[in-house]
Amino acid sequence: MLNRRQMLTSAGRAALGLGAAAIAGSRFSALAAETVKLPFQNGERELVKVPGKRPLIQQTARPPQLETPFSVFNDGVVTPNDAFFVRYHLADIPLEIDPETFRLEVKGKVSKPLSLSLRELKSGFPAVEVVAVNQCSGNSRGFVEPRVAGGQLGNGAMGNARWRGVSLKAVLERAGVQPGAVQVSFDGLDGPVAPDTPDFTKALALDHARDGEVMLAYAMNGTDLPWLNGYPLRLVVPGYYGTYWVKHLNEITVLDKELDSFWMKTAYRIPDNDCACVEPGKAPVATIPINRFTVRSFITNVLDGAKVKAGRLALRGIAFDGGSGIAEVQVSGDGGQTWVKAGLGHDLGKYSFREWKADVSVASGEQKLMVKATNAKGQTQPMQPLWNPSGYLRNVVETTRVMAA
Repeated sequence: MLNRRQMLTSAGRAALGLGAAAIAGSRFSALAAETVKLPFQNGERELVKVPGKRPLIQQTARPPQLETPFSVFNDGVVTPNDAFFVRYHLADIPLEIDPETFRLEVKGKVSKPLSLSLRELKSGFPAVEVVAVNQCSGNSRGFVEPRVAGGQLGNGAMGNARWRGVSLKAVLERAGVQPGAVQVSFDGLDGPVAPDTPDFTKALALDHARDGEVMLAYAMNGTDLPWLNGYPLRLVVPGYYGTYWVKHLNEITVLDKELDSFWMKTAYRIPDNDCACVEPGKAPVATIPINRFTVRSFITNVLDGAKVKAGRLALRGIAFDGGSGIAEVQVSGDGGQTWVKAGLGHDLGKYSFREWKADVSVASGEQKLMVKATNAKGQTQPMQPLWNPSGYLRNVVETTRVMAA
């Protein structure tokens, strides 16, 4: 049913390889490898193989939503391209893009509108790189209780990569931002199937867009962007949730007022208070657009429900936050009664996963392993989960239950 085609042909054309019939269909089940069970109610999912990816956990097929199996995160702090999660909002994704004719349009409140080819982006601006986590806003939503609407994701809607591209600041400087500008909006080549479905557009405040860190990325881990991760160009917003990381980016507009977009004004919003939380079942009084990551950490080498030897247990894992950088990780082998300070691995930058390692003492019987990270600002993780109606920002201290003997 699904025929893989060459991503880049000798003529310089690029094709997704899923085929129009596959995208128009409702499932990738023809290439389902097996089923997996995520550790929450109704957690059965298919592992599917799509072009350019190893088997990933399918959440939906149209639009494609594919989660990274959690075991991948124990293999290293940089997530391989073929294992990186996939998240689309709209089902009409581009099936073919000619890299020779592709253009990025920069318009709106600028003195010099631009139409930039890939060649001009790569040769006409200094290249910049950053190692940064891309995390879906709904990552871990399947664990939220009481349950909330939305994709019931495990902990695999995240990944860490080395992104290479052009600073958005440099592009805006060349276009010349005019006085009165307040926001910059972004649009990509994916679109809605139904005419009444709002196009997926996002915006950043002008100062954020010009901070020198926001990037127009054309490469990921040393190669061209994978198709399903935004080929040939995507926005990279370090420290911010993936909703802002617009894929197949082809249009940037400088605005003199805030973007009136469903995806900014209605969707992807969090309670406007210090914890971004409300009492379960209640609606927030006021909301703001989702923004930076909260502090998170995970044990990666021991899975929930594992059998381990009692005594000294070697643990390893990852931690990250929204850009302050991880300062400390603590691990417990007794459900939080005592904590051991972990050793931190090589620092790839404040937006990257940070590896940690620690040995804990585990007594016989059922035990709870826990990990807690603190960032450079002193922010840490709550012992009890916080709740909001969209299931965003989950960062409770994770618990891994094991049987020690």
